[in-house]
Amino acid sequence: MGREKLAIEGGKPVRIKPFPRAADSTGRDIGEEELSLLREVIYSGTLWRNNGSKVIRFEKAFASFYGVENAVASTSGTAAIHVAVGAINPNPGDEIITTPLTDMGTVIPILCQNAIPVFADVDPRAFNIDPLSIEKNITSRTIAIIVVHIFGNAADMDPIMNIAEKYGLYVIEDCSQAYLTRYKGKLVGTIGDLGCFSLQQSKHITCGDGGITLVNNPHLSSRAKLFADKGWPREGGIRDHILLAPNYRMTELQGAVALAQLNKLEKVLSLRRKNAKLLTELLQDIPGVHPPYVPPYSEHSYWKYVFTIDEKKLKCTTKEFGNALREERIPVEIGAGYPKGPIFMCEMLKNKRTYGDSQFPWNSPYGRNIDYNESLTPVASRIIPRLLGIYWDEFFSEEDIKDIAHAIGKVVDYFLER
Repeated sequence: MGREKLAIEGGKPVRIKPFPRAADSTGRDIGEEELSLLREVIYSGTLWRNNGSKVIRFEKAFASFYGVENAVASTSGTAAIHVAVGAINPNPGDEIITTPLTDMGTVIPILCQNAIPVFADVDPRAFNIDPLSIEKNITSRTIAIIVVHIFGNAADMDPIMNIAEKYGLYVIEDCSQAYLTRYKGKLVGTIGDLGCFSLQQSKHITCGDGGITLVNNPHLSSRAKLFADKGWPREGGIRDHILLAPNYRMTELQGAVALAQLNKLEKVLSLRRKNAKLLTELLQDIPGVHPPYVPPYSEHSYWKYVFTIDEKKLKCTTKEFGNALREERIPVEIGAGYPKGPIFMCEMLKNKRTYGDSQFPWNSPYGRNIDYNESLTPVASRIIPRLLGIYWDEFFSEEDIKDIAHAIGKVVDYFLER
């Protein structure tokens, strides 16, 4: 029996019917539980968190779920990180080290506090920030490290925390893609000084947009809370504003949905891990395909299923492979959603488009000018275009997973024979 004809050759695609609920990674388990709590909010007539109960309940439930004392809800994952950066209170021109493999939501809060983002390189197998590269990028102006647990895989936190202790740095964990990810048994988000989560539509749980910041350092809890609410200490009934801060208050409508979603989180992760395990098993014997590398210290939560191919063995580029897989109607992204490569190659960072034409804070008495180019992080610059990210979902059936594996094997056969 001969090789199956690819869709790009005019053959029949592996997948005919759409994937369930989340072919574009926007479907979530939203239904009666959310509606019940939303009705309570609507009938109460109070949509504002400071006179309501749902956001406060969500903050307490989330903190308890993660085993910490304090959590601050906000309007987005970006806001959650900004709350963390605002809590550590950098001076203008201070530097915060982070990864080039991330969303702009990790970087915006750094610049909005007039600090300078510095990018360390990544581990070529797990794709998370490399502790050795972090240490090489520390200067006298470094104040913090923002660790991103990319795609749901835990970064190597022990050496990062050792570096932070050695140099007196804060550690902020960006867990937007890493709900219930564990590092050596510890939940990420509880290891650094602050842990930040996104409730945007595509994340493991959602309220459309929203965020929450775990505060693990008790010295930062008061400032984190104030930073989400215009610097307004509401206790005592006297109106005052004691620090410069935005308004990131989550509404009761968001809080109601988030509260219901939190109850579903463990089930969501169980299903995602089960599906990922099956696909990894099915891909093991397909030549030239490398399933996600999960270090022994990590328990992956699979925001996306990200794999790579051996371009030399398959005699094709990742782009060619990804395009062929798309024609089989598999929801895959070349670059795993980061098509321009390292985040600093976007127009804003590359050209320093911040406040007017000032290029502040780089071009100022406070900061130092950094030329963002791909040579700064050679591993990330090489790796990111070679990532293939499949939208992942708790609604996938065994048949869906087998179709994905079938399509990958079919594309491999084509390029091996070509």
